[in-house]
Amino acid sequence: MHPRETGRRYDAVAAQVDADLRASSYGVSFLERAIARCATRDAALDVGCGAGGRMIERLLGAGFRVTGLDVSRAMLDIARARHPSVEFVHDDVAEWSPPRAYDLVLAWDSIFHLPYAAHTLVLGKLCGCLAEGGVLLFTAGGNDGEIVGAMHGREFAYSSLSEVALLRLLRDCGCVPLLMERDQYPLHHVVIIALKAAMPPAQRAHPPGDRP
Repeated sequence: MHPRETGRRYDAVAAQVDADLRASSYGVSFLERAIARCATRDAALDVGCGAGGRMIERLLGAGFRVTGLDVSRAMLDIARARHPSVEFVHDDVAEWSPPRAYDLVLAWDSIFHLPYAAHTLVLGKLCGCLAEGGVLLFTAGGNDGEIVGAMHGREFAYSSLSEVALLRLLRDCGCVPLLMERDQYPLHHVVIIALKAAMPPAQRAHPPGDRP
């Protein structure tokens, strides 16, 4: 399913999804752990921010300047009303270009809606827009492949790379995995926290492609 279609389906159930999540604290404990590992608390990106609930509230409370990115206009309308001072962007993360580096990138229960073929590109993009010492927190399905599920009477597509492929990709993108946990075992839901490693001094002085 194309992300724009996923956005339209979320538009149709935005109020119900917001009501489901409004009183929930699920995921906040993992976000607290990610925040604690950040070298700097300046800019944060919430990919698939939805209606801007508990996660954005915690990021703001920790002192971050937050950008929320989502493919659903209706969810962002709720988010903007809730947090008028936050920057919200309506876009597909696979097509969006990061305008800056971020100290923390969060993608909680969002990028698993991507088409299977887009995961490598998007995870590379999220790792690439991390500042040195920045932290990435995201969730995945943990099983390699695609499935279809239902929510509030609408079908939604889900997909994921395997845990092994996710770890390999993170390392290839210069990120050190700090945590991988199946927090809904035996269900296939994986939480991953990774740190953007510091670039070695020699590599910093001579970026790839340059000659000493």
